Amino acid sequence: MSIGLVILAIYVIAVMNMHYRGKVRFPWSRQFLTHTNYLAPYNLLMNVSSRLPNDALLDTDQLADLQTLRDNWQVMRDEALQLSADGKIKAADSLNDVGFNSFFRTGWTRFYLKWYEDYLPSAVSQCPKTVEVLKQTPSIKAAMFASLPPGGELKPHRDPYAGSLRYHLGLVTPNSDDCFILVDGQRHSWRDGEDVLFDETFIHEAYNNTDQQRIILFADVHRPMRWGWVDRLNHWVSDNIIKISSTQNEADEKVGALNRGFAQLYKLRTNARKIKKWNKPVYVVLKYALFIGLIYLLFF
Repeated sequence: MSIGLVILAIYVIAVMNMHYRGKVRFPWSRQFLTHTNYLAPYNLLMNVSSRLPNDALLDTDQLADLQTLRDNWQVMRDEALQLSADGKIKAADSLNDVGFNSFFRTGWTRFYLKWYEDYLPSAVSQCPKTVEVLKQTPSIKAAMFASLPPGGELKPHRDPYAGSLRYHLGLVTPNSDDCFILVDGQRHSWRDGEDVLFDETFIHEAYNNTDQQRIILFADVHRPMRWGWVDRLNHWVSDNIIKISSTQNEADEKVGALNRGFAQLYKLRTNARKIKKWNKPVYVVLKYALFIGLIYLLFF
């Protein structure tokens, strides 16, 4: 068997693991082409090596330093409220936030605090107390204030990177069961000062079916590993690869390489949508032909 076929087999196993590990699944027609497949082999290594259970929802007490965030939630709330009042928790000003671009359409907004080791200058100057709290929490790799407006929703999706876990801490919430997130079908309602830790590679969706704004601390937490070499690998990947998806709050802040190229990729996507609108069967044939051709070039 050729090396290409071995790599392809590992890739297929990894994609199937990602697809079947949860109770909630996308149709294979969607899973087959989703961008979350790109990191499937790496994510399989993360799942196998994880020191925490591979569950959708996790106990926040398993990561001791998260207590620092809970103890200081009101400090962060006050700075988040000021930012919100100043209009600083907002959508990207241009096409330079590939990770969350689709969220902006439903009113979701954000203010970045930290992105994989780097604190944004605007965060240091405008919410210094929050930054100091985050500096006392070494497991936090990235963080932002995230707002979901009344009636806002985030459609079912999964994130592509299993090297981190997702953490939410309620800061300004409706304190209602009608404002919630579903992770692999399991429901958590946001409340002030309460937190949740989950694996964002499971399918999740969010809804604010109230008449009040919801603001949370939204963070990526380093996933602890069983073996030191995997932990070191994961730190390297997050600090050198995931980091290139950094973006800005203000125009004078730096933007990572991935987001600098996103505007051009978005133009290609816009053209693809035009083809889909013109003739959907042709669009589907072209999409699958491109994907199958790419597999052939890579593995055969």
